[in-house]
Amino acid sequence: MAARAIVVLWLILALVAIASGGASAQLSSGFYSRSCPGMLKAVRSALHPAIARERRVGASIVRLFFHDCFVQGCDASLLLDDAPGLRGEKNATPNKNSARGFEVIDAVKAAVEGCCPGVVSCADILAIAAEESVVFLGGPSWEVKMGRRDSTTASFNGAENNIPPPTSGLANLTSLFAAQGLSQKDMVALSGAHTIGLARCTNFRDHIYNDTNIDAGFARSRQSGCPHATGSRDNNLAPLDLQTLTVFENNYYKNLVQKRGLLHSDQELFNGGAADALVREYVGSQSAFFQDFVEGMIKMGDITPLTGSNGQIRMNCRRIN
Repeated sequence: MAARAIVVLWLILALVAIASGGASAQLSSGFYSRSCPGMLKAVRSALHPAIARERRVGASIVRLFFHDCFVQGCDASLLLDDAPGLRGEKNATPNKNSARGFEVIDAVKAAVEGCCPGVVSCADILAIAAEESVVFLGGPSWEVKMGRRDSTTASFNGAENNIPPPTSGLANLTSLFAAQGLSQKDMVALSGAHTIGLARCTNFRDHIYNDTNIDAGFARSRQSGCPHATGSRDNNLAPLDLQTLTVFENNYYKNLVQKRGLLHSDQELFNGGAADALVREYVGSQSAFFQDFVEGMIKMGDITPLTGSNGQIRMNCRRIN
């Protein structure tokens, strides 16, 4: 009987541990409804004027969220500056000279701290700022799940290896997204974020000079601002969406079927492969794109968050407390 009682007790303790662990890992859209009811208003008070001044910054913030979640999960590790004993992610190849909008996140964090000191994580601020940016630029809205905490570490190597480079083929894109628990459908839909924003010459030079799956007239138009020689005007910018670079809609996919994707990785989504059918669906239905984009963003926001007593609530998003 004693042995049986011990087994029963062990099972009860195990179930409690599983239940409490599951509860701590749950994110919810109402996470701050009591602890910081003014959070969303504070976010908008700093974010919306910044995007109104420079609409491109909305695209930059969406990109920050993507690059953060693909390295250690959605934990605001990307926001950390280099410090003694900590090599940040900002100078890794996918981010150096291109990741931007950090000062806007700083301003949003300051606004939120003004109404609820020490309550809202930088990871959650970045997640809600990404959704608000998409909506501000004409895209779909969704209920952002919150409850993430901030990492006390960063991963330079993770940033180097986990984020798909603009030279990626379809197989590599699919594999890198799959490593984060995201399907090829998620990948194609999330790539639609390239309907806003700009890219640097160094990231599309090879595509416009050496690839054959590109409209010749489009290639020539991009070559005028991006010389063939490496090191020449590398930071010159061109719109990822040829038509409406600051409006979130489905023109990105329309460009792909006309072989006018700016990056090699963009055009790989429509290049006689498994993703072609989905691109055609999004060309024909913006609502289908919006629905799948929202599902992808929610799934991406769920990538290994720190919750419960893990991590911390950073007072300054650029450094550990």
